[in-house]
Amino acid sequence: MGEKSAQKKQYILNTARSVFVEKGFKNVTMKDIVEACEISRGGLYLYFDSTEQILMEILQMEAQETDDVFTDHISEEDTAADILTLFLKEQKKELLQKKNNLTVAVYEYFFAHKSTDKNNMLHKQFDAGVRVLEKLIQAGIASGEFYCEDPRGAATNIMYVLEGMKINAQTFGITEKMVDEQLLYIMQGLFVEFE
Repeated sequence: MGEKSAQKKQYILNTARSVFVEKGFKNVTMKDIVEACEISRGGLYLYFDSTEQILMEILQMEAQETDDVFTDHISEEDTAADILTLFLKEQKKELLQKKNNLTVAVYEYFFAHKSTDKNNMLHKQFDAGVRVLEKLIQAGIASGEFYCEDPRGAATNIMYVLEGMKINAQTFGITEKMVDEQLLYIMQGLFVEFE
């Protein structure tokens, strides 16, 4: 794909993201994206076959951007506790972001496409989060920062708490205080207490 073509595709993804934020997933049509991008129908179909394909590419793009932001802020001197704190701060930012959020579109899509397949993107992201947290907890145990008898169970629990808070944020709302309380509870559950 040439430079101009790659730029056009990126423009479509960025514009379509705004449409998904505004309308969710189930109410978005290819026509909506054509109109928002101010391109021809053929121009859109040159790059994408469906709203599903567009949403999946947006999610992959955002997952990569999140990974880049996270890894760019980690230095070799950072402890496991520093890295976990950074991870939880990034999660907090996402949870409290009321606008420009794809959560509703993502859940609408996955509720409509009930897939228990391990290739399901939400499933993959959840499992990747568990693996990263598990390794981080294990590193914290090895350095004496954390105490945990079941790193995988703790990592899975953290991911379930975060997913639950995402749903709460979109349904009945969530405050910064509520998020802070849950994140503090997570951290307190791992830290070794010094006497």
